[in-house]
Amino acid sequence: MQHHRNLLVPDSLADACHPDRLALVVHDMQAGVVGQLADGPQVTERVGRVLDAARRAAVRVFFTRHMSLPVELMGISQLRTAMAWQRRDRVEEIVSPFLRDSPGFELVPELAPRASEAVFDKLSMSAFEGSPLGFALRDAQVSAFAIVGVATEVGIEPTVRHGADLGLIPVLVTDACGAGDRRAALPRRARLRRRRHPDRHRHHHRPAGPAHNRRARAERPTIGGPDVLTMTVTTIPPTTSPSMSPEPSGDRTSSW
Repeated sequence: MQHHRNLLVPDSLADACHPDRLALVVHDMQAGVVGQLADGPQVTERVGRVLDAARRAAVRVFFTRHMSLPVELMGISQLRTAMAWQRRDRVEEIVSPFLRDSPGFELVPELAPRASEAVFDKLSMSAFEGSPLGFALRDAQVSAFAIVGVATEVGIEPTVRHGADLGLIPVLVTDACGAGDRRAALPRRARLRRRRHPDRHRHHHRPAGPAHNRRARAERPTIGGPDVLTMTVTTIPPTTSPSMSPEPSGDRTSSW
C-alpha cells in the first residue's frame, strides 16, 4: 500500500481487497436470467462461493436486479432493447419479462440476501445508473468493488467501466461472471482484463533472462482503458478463514 497525503493507494490486489474498503456487487442473479444460461447452476455455485467469502470477511454486499417496466411505460431505448432481445420487429409484439414481483424478477433462492445486505433495482445496464449503489459505496468510503453474476456482455462490462469512471477500483471475478453469449463475452472480458503489478520482491530473486523479461513485461498493467483488477474463485481461502485478501497463487491475476 502506498500513501499520498491522506490517501491509501492500493499497490496490489490484496491491498484493493481489504474488507474495510471493498464491497461485493452480485449482479442480476435473477431466476429469469440465470435460467437462460446453459451453465446457470455452475455460475450460481461459484457466485455462492464468493458470497460466502465476503460474508465471512464482513465485506459489504449489494445485490442488483434488472427490472423492466410495463410495455405501456417503456421509452424508446427500452422498446428498442426489448425488440432486439426478444427478436421482434414490431413494438406490439414484445412483452415485459422482468416486471417487479414476477417469478423471473426474483433472485435465485440459493443466493438469498441477508437482512444486513441491500438489493437495488435498476432499468439500465450499469448498476450505477439510476440506482443508489454509487451513493452507498461513497458514503461507506469504499474504494473498490468486486463484481460477480450475469451477464458479462450485457450489464457487467458497463458496470465495471462506469464504476472506474466514478473513481472506484473494479475487481472482476472472472469465473464467477456468467454469459448468455460466450462469443460476445470473451472479447469484452479480454478488454477489461489487465495484469497486476509485478511482485517486485519475488522478481528481484529470479534469474534474469529473455523468458523472465518477457514474463515481467506481460505482467505490467496495460496502457489505456479502465483500471480493472481480476481474480478467480479457485483460490478463495477455505471456509474457516475470515480473510478476503488474496493468497499467493501461480496465476498472477487471481485469488482472494
